[in-house]
Amino acid sequence: MTQKTILLLASAFGALSVMIGAFGAHALGPMLQATNRTDTFETAVKYQMYHTLALLAVGLLLFKVESPALQVAAWCFFIGILIFSGSLYTLCLTGITWLGAITPIGGTALIVGWGALFYAILKSL
Repeated sequence: MTQKTILLLASAFGALSVMIGAFGAHALGPMLQATNRTDTFETAVKYQMYHTLALLAVGLLLFKVESPALQVAAWCFFIGILIFSGSLYTLCLTGITWLGAITPIGGTALIVGWGALFYAILKSL
């Protein structure tokens, strides 16, 4: 994944975090409250935004550091956002509860991303 791609993904995920959060708060609020999924939806938005910022940091670090571990971190944050937040959004919108079983796969990807970022910084700076 190129530095430009990483920064573009971070920008897109950042905008989507705000739009999805606003949509959830305003348009989906009553439905999320009726299904007791408000907290789940908010968790998905928060994790998306936190890891969007991490993805942005990786893209910016690539200006100074060339490390394969940063590529691993970027891919893990990207995949983690898609699987973790995506499965929670889908769960909230559809009520398909088995999707909760794949959420930890996304969480694991996010954890591996942080570990790869740690390793890249430890070895490069």
